[in-house]
Amino acid sequence: MRLLDDEPELPLTINIVPLIDVMFALLTFFIMSTLFLTRSQGLPVNLPKAATGQVERPAQVTVTINKTGQMFLDKQAISIEQLENGVRQKVQPQQQMMVVINADEGVSHGQVVAVMDKVRRVDGAKLAIATQKP
Repeated sequence: MRLLDDEPELPLTINIVPLIDVMFALLTFFIMSTLFLTRSQGLPVNLPKAATGQVERPAQVTVTINKTGQMFLDKQAISIEQLENGVRQKVQPQQQMMVVINADEGVSHGQVVAVMDKVRRVDGAKLAIATQKP
């Protein structure tokens, strides 16, 4: 007859595999959530290529003209007649504001010039045109 005390004791271990799984799940969650923190003010359009284009500071107001000619002021649809007042309302007194024009390369030159003309009438609004490096 054997006594229970004669059996060799197995060493106690802590299984860390579930801990590693949880840590990887948390890491994945934080990486994925930071991807959605980017700020996008314009709508997606195909920008024309320009080798001399320079990166400007982040824009405060974006005017987007898509391929069909629709115009948006910070993702809100607007007409050319309302554009000047819309930009004027966004300009803070005694402060310069950058107005970036995101115009699709298929938009007519005349429409872009009309937008530029409306924006230039607003005091305190600086004008920039978004391009894409080739």
